[in-house]
Amino acid sequence: MSQQHSPFARIEGALEYIGLLLETIQTTKGEIQKEVVRAKSERAERRLEALHLVTYKLEQLGRHMDTSHRLLTDLRTWGFWGRTTATR
Repeated sequence: MSQQHSPFARIEGALEYIGLLLETIQTTKGEIQKEVVRAKSERAERRLEALHLVTYKLEQLGRHMDTSHRLLTDLRTWGFWGRTTATR
């Protein structure tokens, strides 16, 4: 696939993708919290432990995506996106 047809050929595409990932993470965290409440009411300890692990991993992923979003924004601001090695 050529770089011009890639969704990441422009920083706006990468930022949009990261934004969609962030939205999906937030939505999923909300769904998992509902499952946590249900697991507590059913006293399903093993499922509750698994859901806590999922919550932790989603938090980590969310922090990584936030960091990526900030870095991409900085790159766009500084004008580094899309430069070749020869132009630097």
